[in-house]
Amino acid sequence: MLKPVLLVGLCAAFSACGTWVNVTSAGMLVEVATPEQVSSCTRLGSSTTNALSEIAFVDRGTRKLQQELIDLARNEAGDMGGNRIVVETPINNGRQTFGVYRC
Repeated sequence: MLKPVLLVGLCAAFSACGTWVNVTSAGMLVEVATPEQVSSCTRLGSSTTNALSEIAFVDRGTRKLQQELIDLARNEAGDMGGNRIVVETPINNGRQTFGVYRC
């Protein structure tokens, strides 16, 4: 019984280390900007992204979670025709909102 529990724990720990989001070709054209940098741009809307902040009770870490949320927002912004995103809210339970702009 100990081996299956240990195996599940190791899998959860390793999966918490990496990111599962690949940036699409459209997302690669999207940059993270500040509100000042998009002041003369057109706002297209917003993107609320979410990702697991922990897997099997293993905290994924703020840096990895933030990067995954940004990558998801870049992909969505690219699909919307945007080329800039701006962080609008802090991460809350694995969710974050971004403004999408076309500059």
